Parts: sequence; C-alpha cells; structure tokens
Amino acid sequence: MIDLDTTRPFGSTGLTVAPLCIGTSSWGSGTDDAKIREFADDWAAGSLSTGFLDTSNLYGDSRSEGFVGDALRAAGGLRAGLVVQTKLDRRLPDDDFGYDQMWRSLEQSLSRLGLDTVQLLHLHDPEVIGFEAAMAPGGAVEALLAMKEQGVAASIGISGGPVAMLERFVETGLFDALVTHNRFTLVDRSAGSLLDAATRRGMAVTNAAPYGAGVLTGDARFADSYGYRPIRPEVRAAVEAMTRLCAEAGVPLAAAALQFSIRDPRIHSTIVGVSSLARYRAAKESARVDIPSDLWQRLDAAAPPASAALDA
Repeated sequence: MIDLDTTRPFGSTGLTVAPLCIGTSSWGSGTDDAKIREFADDWAAGSLSTGFLDTSNLYGDSRSEGFVGDALRAAGGLRAGLVVQTKLDRRLPDDDFGYDQMWRSLEQSLSRLGLDTVQLLHLHDPEVIGFEAAMAPGGAVEALLAMKEQGVAASIGISGGPVAMLERFVETGLFDALVTHNRFTLVDRSAGSLLDAATRRGMAVTNAAPYGAGVLTGDARFADSYGYRPIRPEVRAAVEAMTRLCAEAGVPLAAAALQFSIRDPRIHSTIVGVSSLARYRAAKESARVDIPSDLWQRLDAAAPPASAALDA
C-alpha cells in the first residue's frame, strides 16, 4: 500500500509533489468535457490528494491546458500545493522546433493556463528532430534556457521516449527535470540507467505510462499493443504470465503496474492519464492495494528480456 497523501521533494526544483501525477493528454480529444471540468475544478480547489498535474501545448488537440486554466481562474489562481508542468511543442504541419516556435508554444500555454510563469517547462518529444538539432545554436534548447533565464520558467526539463537520446540530454547538466514514458514498466525496464543518471544529478523525475499505454491495465482492448506499437511476442508472453501471477495472488494487474513505478525511489511521481473523478479514484485504489513482497520477485522473474524493449 502506498500513501498518496504524502508529498516528497521534487529533485532540486524546490517543489514537493505527490507520488501520483494527473496526466491530461486526453483532455479535450474525445473525452467527456463536463467530467473533465468537474475533475479539474476539484483539483484546482485543492480537494484532491494530489496537486501535481502534467499537461502540454498539444495535448487534447491543444485543449488540455484550457481546461486547466479555466479551473485555475475559477479557483482564484494557482494555490499553494498545486504544481503544473507543461511542455514546449513543435508546430505539427512541419515539425518546427525552432527558437521562435518554442516561444510561440510557451506564449500559447501561458495564455491558456492564465499564468505569467510556469513552475516546470519541458521540451517535448525532441526525438522528432534528434539531439544535435535540438541542441544546435538558435534551436529548441537555447530557447528553453532563455525562458529559465528570463524567469518565465522556474525549472526546465526534457520529456521524451528513446532512452539513449534522453541520457545524452541528461548528461549535459542543463536540465532540472526529466519525464520518461513507457520505458520503465513491469515489461520494459530499459530506462533504469536513465533513472540512475538523472538521480546522480539531483533531477526531478516523473515516469509516465506505467500501463504501457493500456496493456498492463488488464483491459483486453489493449492486448495487441505496447507503448503505441504492435506488441512483441516476448512482451505479450510476459504480460500473460504476469496476469496469471497477479490473479493467483489476488492482486489486479493494474495495481502491480502502477505500484512498480511509484515504489521506485528514483521516481518522484508517476503520471497516470485520468479524465474524470471516477478514473482518478480507481488509480488511487490501485495505489492502495496490498501487494505481497514475494509477488514482486515472481513478477521480476517473468519480465521479458532486454532485447524486447521498445528501443531495442
């Protein structure tokens, strides 16, 4: 069982966050707007056990931040204990990550959120252009550094997928925070070295997609994919084995998947996509399930080989 009401220091950012972070990637794209508004209002009022929320310029067809901003305005602003991290995004038609586009992305985010500054600002999905292009003079990272220097972003981070690329960004020492996704789950543990590197530098670490985009929830609708890609045979076999092991122990697979991330000391918070109070409560229940210690050992033994990882 994990206590979701206890916050922890968020790396060296000076912030404290709950172990569960509200993910808003679906807010506005095919979701129930009324349920999202109800949920966002409760979050902005400080009535949930987590005050940490993750969004992005592009989430929900660029509607996600608007829900957050409307809730904050209705609540009278960003109250103590609430933490919002958002992300700089490319221009979709041409994948423009240029200096000017990064500033346009930030200005759009600030307008939607109703904020003058952001607590945490990440460069989002730099794998689209690669490390060298992102780090080039006049590029995305230079813009992000300028935003921190000018005080419109208190802390800056990097948010992406491929582990080897993220390690290169981490090792520059330029970033305060990291978001990794789909690479540290029950069936893909390839981000272990990345988490170690970020921890050595005192970075704030958020792990997203603990369910591998759905397959580790136990929902049969997601059985054929992992991390938004067709599932590999070794991963499918591991999921099936872990499902059996959890059933034998009387533990929902989703609870083990979520707690695998939350219990790791290198991870300060785990992002779970939720679009209603009901889904949020379900995530909280998963975090509170008692999991026998020997089940973790059996799940470890059932993990697929490193060669089955997303980036392998």
